[in-house]
Amino acid sequence: MSAVGPRAMPAAPPRAWGTAILALLLLALVVASFASLPLKWSEFFTLQAVASIAEFLAGFAPPDMTPAFVSKTAWATAETLSMSALGTLLAVAAGLLLALPGAGRFGRPARALVRALLNVLRSIPELVWASILLIAAGLGPFAGTLALAAHTAGVLGRLFADALENAAPAPEQSLRTNGASAMAAFFYATLPQTLPQMLSYTLYRWENNIRAAAILGVVGAGGLGQMLKYHLSLFQMRQAATVILAMLLLVALVDAVSFAMRRALTR
Repeated sequence: MSAVGPRAMPAAPPRAWGTAILALLLLALVVASFASLPLKWSEFFTLQAVASIAEFLAGFAPPDMTPAFVSKTAWATAETLSMSALGTLLAVAAGLLLALPGAGRFGRPARALVRALLNVLRSIPELVWASILLIAAGLGPFAGTLALAAHTAGVLGRLFADALENAAPAPEQSLRTNGASAMAAFFYATLPQTLPQMLSYTLYRWENNIRAAAILGVVGAGGLGQMLKYHLSLFQMRQAATVILAMLLLVALVDAVSFAMRRALTR
């Protein structure tokens, strides 16, 4: 019985120099960013800076909990929640309509055109949309709601279109082969596959829109953000603290509701 000698190791795979070059370029960008920005870390940690920050934060305590101001804050909280919910619902409707041609169901030219439109919608931040729409709609929550809807429609439309493109085509093709119409095959085969994913995307964007709605008030779009800007500009720190607490509670509540709904959908 002949002894079997040790086998030679296979040749090493070729090195992906492109990945290493990209990592070096990113590292050089980070180093250049730190070198070009006038970051004065020593001044940030001086005793004078720490004392100023402590004095500023002390002005927030205690929050203004008078019944009149709490009622006003509660109304602004409801306004912010309504802006985020309605803006998300409008975005879902627009995203679904744009997702069908965006997924290539009406040909390549329509897909390219809709994808370009979705890129424009989501590349413009909510604050910029709000600043533009305030000219047409005026101050208040209406402009903020439309701004959230415009930006979120671009995000959800792209995500919905990708979900439709990645769905397994066999079930829909099987129904079409057996005589079902294109619409019936879509609603009975493709949509049930992608619906849980679409709902998860919608809930996630609703969470983001809660935070965005609170910020949009800075440009006059109503809600908690408008209250916060007003009281901070007048250095009314106790009132601003109450508004900030309302923001934190609202975000925590929506996060909890969204988490429970996602768990229910994935069971």
